[in-house]
Amino acid sequence: MDKPNNNLLWKYAGLATQFLVGIGLAVYAGIKLDEWLKLKTPLAVWVLPLLLITGVIVKIIKDTAAKK
Repeated sequence: MDKPNNNLLWKYAGLATQFLVGIGLAVYAGIKLDEWLKLKTPLAVWVLPLLLITGVIVKIIKDTAAKK
């Protein structure tokens, strides 16, 4: 009996881990940037994670697109 190939599982588990760590770092950096700029509205806390999420989505779309 053949063992199932877990390469795809590990690939997506690694991507999810990078995504969660990236979100955490973006939020932390946003908090520190807002403190440094003395902003009353937490602008960087919203913008940095949003940019990271957008970048990850674009990367996933490019990686999974059909090759020409």
